[in-house]
Amino acid sequence: MVKADTCRRGLANGIWVLWELTKVTIPIYIFITFLKHTPVLPWVADQCAPFMSLVGLPGEASLALIMGYCLNLYAAIGVILSLDLTTKQITIIASMLLFAHHLFLESAIAKKTGVKVSGLVALRLGLSFLSGVFLNLVI
Repeated sequence: MVKADTCRRGLANGIWVLWELTKVTIPIYIFITFLKHTPVLPWVADQCAPFMSLVGLPGEASLALIMGYCLNLYAAIGVILSLDLTTKQITIIASMLLFAHHLFLESAIAKKTGVKVSGLVALRLGLSFLSGVFLNLVI
């Protein structure tokens, strides 16, 4: 039987997690929305467009990949929310980020276990790209 104390702790933990996620996603969402109204985002999108077209994504989606690769998935979600992406594009970017996210932190952890970091990062980025190309072709 669930006790009242269990419900209170669950609610408190849920609110804490919501706060932690909100602290990341909302500022990034606002920042990317701001960048949409400056020449910065179009410039980045133009520079990344050739690569991104291979995986069926617009150039602006490169910011979501960069945020996900360097920071974490929640930062990438903040960017994704601020872009007008189709279901197919969100599926592709989600798959790519699942293969290669939070590279700096996870590489540091992998190094502590004795794994060759450069090979691991190359493998994860390669699989990320291949999954994007594959999904772009089959969806």
